[in-house]
Amino acid sequence: MSLRRQTYREALREALAEALRSDDRVFLMGEDVGRYGGCFAVSLGLLEEFGPDRVRDTPLSESAFVGAGIGAALGGLRPIVEIMTVNFSLLALDQILNNAATLSHMSGGQLAVPLVIRMTTGAGRQLAAQHSHSLEGWYAHIPGLRVVAPATVADARGMLAPALASPDPVLLFEHAGLYASEGETNGAAVGLDGAVVRRPGTDVSLVTYGGMLPTTAAAAERLDTEGISAEVVDLRSLRPLDADTVLGSVRRTHRLVVVDEGWRSGSLSAEVAARVAEQAFYDLDAPPERVCSAEAPVPYAAHLERAARPAVEDVVAAAHRTTG
Repeated sequence: MSLRRQTYREALREALAEALRSDDRVFLMGEDVGRYGGCFAVSLGLLEEFGPDRVRDTPLSESAFVGAGIGAALGGLRPIVEIMTVNFSLLALDQILNNAATLSHMSGGQLAVPLVIRMTTGAGRQLAAQHSHSLEGWYAHIPGLRVVAPATVADARGMLAPALASPDPVLLFEHAGLYASEGETNGAAVGLDGAVVRRPGTDVSLVTYGGMLPTTAAAAERLDTEGISAEVVDLRSLRPLDADTVLGSVRRTHRLVVVDEGWRSGSLSAEVAARVAEQAFYDLDAPPERVCSAEAPVPYAAHLERAARPAVEDVVAAAHRTTG
């Protein structure tokens, strides 16, 4: 398949359309996904092609339509549920945690919940505290779920088909700041359980995921001009976490900086740093560093929002601390 250049948003839309065309069991539902075309225009045009039975606008009740998605999955369908922002998913946390994540375990494997839940995450668009948080680490804490965070156009295009094929519920986090980004894809499927080295390096490992990949890649470029070779690792899958790729990188570079848009306390960055400390302690030449968002609700004001989020300068400074 030849490479094509498109935006992250277009890649997601193409993946949705392909899924709807190839399997009659697949349908999309959520707030404003139909006539409005999706809050971030990902599903624009799908209602016109597939009709209201396959692209369903729902009432403003996350618990209700996520619960409906779980029931549809149990009944043999392949629902894709869109939750407008990760903050709103908290209204469906009972359904996600107590039902979707547990039914296979509680039934002794007799029940599968092949459900995909898409949601927008992250800050940077002045949408204030109720629409801007990064809660992926909360969901990565929950056994029974698969949690993925595509950071590139190719991953956005290629992760949906494997997610729909999974017997387990899959949470797919789309960072709001990535929708307009561009990249190349050939439409190939992308696995749900492996990290990838985006840039090789020898002096420090920069481990990140989702919306922080562009920031981390820019930091690596700047470090290169300063004589520091930074390896960039994109986690992609947050549960299960590909610790082997992270550990392999740290064993090459002997230094670790984790870049996470979530809050520092109890974060995914803490989990990554802990695993490295447990399994590669003697490979480290410096304590692990973490670059996270400020421990505060995300501000509305643009200058405060920028100050609250990890920036290139923060990542560069952390890398310098590890290299001395």
